[in-house]
Amino acid sequence: MDIHLLIAPSLGVVVGLLMGLTGAGGGIISVPLLIFFFGLEVNEAAPVGLTAVAISAGLGAILGFKEKILRYKAAVLMGCFGLTLSPLGLWLSHKIPNTPLIFLFCIVLMLVAFRTYMNAVHELKGNIKHKRRPPHCQLHQSIGKLIWTVPCARSLMFSGALAGFLSGLLGVGGGFILVPALKKFTDLPMKSIVATSLGVLTIVSTGSAFLAIASGGMKWAIAMPFIAGSAIGLLIGKKLVKHIHGAHLQQIFAALTFLVALGLIYKIFS
Repeated sequence: MDIHLLIAPSLGVVVGLLMGLTGAGGGIISVPLLIFFFGLEVNEAAPVGLTAVAISAGLGAILGFKEKILRYKAAVLMGCFGLTLSPLGLWLSHKIPNTPLIFLFCIVLMLVAFRTYMNAVHELKGNIKHKRRPPHCQLHQSIGKLIWTVPCARSLMFSGALAGFLSGLLGVGGGFILVPALKKFTDLPMKSIVATSLGVLTIVSTGSAFLAIASGGMKWAIAMPFIAGSAIGLLIGKKLVKHIHGAHLQQIFAALTFLVALGLIYKIFS
């Protein structure tokens, strides 16, 4: 049996599970896992990771839409601006040598891990920082929709564009930008933030995946089982998330992200 048929779906399940449990940010480890276990370069792993993330995020977004917790107007706005900068990130990914790009990835992973872990610690201690002023995007409580203002639209457009750029550059979908941005700029409940971030990730990752496939080709032998595994993992994660404390999930995600970064660094020097 081809080893790809064993390892790839297992890795896909891990990625999908994290996305189902933590939201769009869980997709950040897809490319590092593909690099570590299959020895791919960043621009080779990106199409596989982005396609898997796009499909898994799409499933999560559909579930969120059915539950009426997906703010689809915000998702479309952020996603469209993400698509405008993803080609620039993709172009840079082909200009930067693979080793420096992996180092950049490791730095991003460690920063995400540190911030996620500290947020979880503060939450468990009850030291939640309250916003000094109302967020730019506030939820209209009577109708359950965002109140649109110029600062609100500007904040979401910038966040979406940054996520798109990083999606093209690193093949990560930019989910680790989307969830913190929606927390900062909106007063949406966490379930709605997760669903909306998955909606944005679906748009950005789909566009970035098409660009990456067109420019570099797709490793289909790895991609198909990896994609199938990620879809299964997301559905499992959606079932489990109701039974696990959110802060503990963040700590697990942070620890795993940090270990993945260390693994990439080890691989570079080994």
